[in-house]
Amino acid sequence: MYARAASLIKSARRCVAFTGAGISVESGIPPFRGENGLWNRYDPATFEIGYFLNHPAQSWEVMRDVFYNLFSGIKPNLAHYALAELEQRGLVKSIITQNVDNLHTEAGTRVVHEFHGSLMRLVCLDCQKSARVIQKDLAVLPPLCDSCRGIMKPDAVFFGESIPESVHSLSFKEAEKADCFILIGTTGEVAPANLIPRLAKERGAAIIEINTINSSYTRSITDVFLKERATVAMELLMEEIDK
Repeated sequence: MYARAASLIKSARRCVAFTGAGISVESGIPPFRGENGLWNRYDPATFEIGYFLNHPAQSWEVMRDVFYNLFSGIKPNLAHYALAELEQRGLVKSIITQNVDNLHTEAGTRVVHEFHGSLMRLVCLDCQKSARVIQKDLAVLPPLCDSCRGIMKPDAVFFGESIPESVHSLSFKEAEKADCFILIGTTGEVAPANLIPRLAKERGAAIIEINTINSSYTRSITDVFLKERATVAMELLMEEIDK
């Protein structure tokens, strides 16, 4: 199976990777859903845009504990670095990720379409200016814009918000152009992101899936299923690609 996956990647005209929470679990980031998901410990309503607008300080207190304290020190893992290397070799043209952890960029990938945004950036609700989260003191909540003193929000898509048009368009265009699609650590449950791999399949792309469990894609669109943790699967896949 790994040999077939490697062959598909090496022969592809345009190979694109599509990643979900499963690729970052091995870096220490728990998934949002499932048995050990964050939504079992925290009320997802805290991350609803209406709640944030009405209770920014309270929402920020939970986010600081969940994301910025819990995730501090988190680093990319072998799977992130392997994808970055495949991009450097010209074998992967871009990554579409549902994750908001910035780990693909930290690993060195240059073309990353962050479908749900990034927690590492903040945006002012009033003047729309952005800032890196490390530039702000999260001991004082909510953080305020240096320019207009407006409330700053993580530049990630909250419940009740639409996907920004620019990244939505780019991601679906990548699916239309790809002839090979690598799915890593995604269950296919979150819309509209879950439509992207299906569009790639409809347009003729070969689908390689890496996951520890069957997803909604496995029996419907997947051509090669590598049932393994992302780090292990990517290491074995890189070995086959190097042959």
